[in-house]
Amino acid sequence: MNRIPYLTLKLMRPKQWIKNFAVFAAIVFTGQLFSPLPFLRVILAFVVFCGLSSAVYVINDIFDIQKDRMHPFKRFRPLASGDLSIFYALFIFIALCVGSLILSLFVNGTFFLLVLVYLGLQLSYSMVIKNITVLDILALAAGYILRVYAGEIASGFHISVWLVLTTVALSLFLAVGKRRTELTLISGFSDKQIAATRKTLSHYSERLLDVYASMFVTSTLIFYSFFTFLEDPHGFKISIGVLLPDYLPYYFQRKWLMITILPVVYGLMRYLQDIYEKHEGESPEKVFLSDIPLLTSVITWIILVIVIIYFIKG
Repeated sequence: MNRIPYLTLKLMRPKQWIKNFAVFAAIVFTGQLFSPLPFLRVILAFVVFCGLSSAVYVINDIFDIQKDRMHPFKRFRPLASGDLSIFYALFIFIALCVGSLILSLFVNGTFFLLVLVYLGLQLSYSMVIKNITVLDILALAAGYILRVYAGEIASGFHISVWLVLTTVALSLFLAVGKRRTELTLISGFSDKQIAATRKTLSHYSERLLDVYASMFVTSTLIFYSFFTFLEDPHGFKISIGVLLPDYLPYYFQRKWLMITILPVVYGLMRYLQDIYEKHEGESPEKVFLSDIPLLTSVITWIILVIVIIYFIKG
């Protein structure tokens, strides 16, 4: 049986594509999800980022092939295990980059330029930045942030500054959680082995990363709370005035987005538990897909956001 297609898909890491749903933030939160042309452009943007993110993972595996062979889990990847050749991986990388860049031109010129910035940042991370303490975390977070702005550019709709700040804080939290779990997984290694596996990990202490995680998870909650309180979503809505009579306080009639804070709080707490109790924060997308309570909280949050913005007035 030919295993090449399976190994190629594994090399591209499609589970990572879940991160690219961030491009839908602008069109969803501005109440324009059902606008046909902007929606099609965002779909195209999503496809472009899926191709680019896979390309970046391929080239990163090429650069890290020796280090991955020393890692307890990464040594099973197609390149590290020797199942695929470096030459074949380079071909896949070039094909994904060229295809994605061509598709990005069909969105608009500004989106194409942002895609180039994203690709440049990711390549710089793979070659240099991931070996520089603190900058490695900032670069990881920047990848999430650029996805949100890409959705803005593709759709033509702008999101609240508070949602942007939420994205920044959450991105930094996820990046720190990734480093915290990586440090835990190789805690039994010698300093030399840690430096060989990932250089920056030898410069982080568990206490420092704990402080970072606490800082950014708190910021995420604060910024998102401000967003839900100050946002006044617009779009197609069905009035529920019958359910909310005029004599009820304005606060209860207009701030329904604040309800979504509840699944956000639970989700953040659950993710912290995954990092510190289960040591699973190394791969955020794997955590989301495997932790049923966390996945449920995310789905609940999505449903609440859609219902509130599109079917409840204010």
